[in-house]
Amino acid sequence: MLKPDYLVEASSPDSLKELALPTLKNGTSIVTISIGGLADADFYEEVKKTASEYGTRVHIASGAVGGFDVLRTVSLMEESEVTFESTKSPRAMRNSPVYNPIIETQEHQSFEGTAVEAIALFPRQVNVSVAAALASTGPENVNVSIKTIPEFVGDNHRIEIKSQEIHAVLNIYSQTAKIAGWSIVNTLRNITSPIAF
Repeated sequence: MLKPDYLVEASSPDSLKELALPTLKNGTSIVTISIGGLADADFYEEVKKTASEYGTRVHIASGAVGGFDVLRTVSLMEESEVTFESTKSPRAMRNSPVYNPIIETQEHQSFEGTAVEAIALFPRQVNVSVAAALASTGPENVNVSIKTIPEFVGDNHRIEIKSQEIHAVLNIYSQTAKIAGWSIVNTLRNITSPIAF
């Protein structure tokens, strides 16, 4: 039986839910960008408990966004409010339950809800919103909105956190999904580096 130190997962939230517990129990830590699976609060708690019990860890790669350190720090300091806004091409919504033909010709607000609701509808499109939520106030508390613009290329994500003392805005545009793969490389480097970021 194989017993690697790390499993790198980049498939889907459902796959993460299927493989996380057996992998952690095998003594293997996980690096993942399919963070949406952790939006399920019961599963998230079971993953934390299992990792602790078996001396393993789950490393959440930043994917297409960053700033988890700021989100985490502000959330530890005091009560805060987090919003996550995405701008996408109509192509991203075409096979989703919220598809409306109007998005092909007009700018349209395609979705508004929590990170939990967003990942249920778009399991491959909004993992980054769940990651930001886990780093801050939790998937059930982060408001997510998705706007589509005809001819838009790439993804634009705007994360805003407000507390009594802090107001931070993270605005990240990526033309392709390459940044998600490179975030895994960065996470792996941090695991082995004597100085981590």
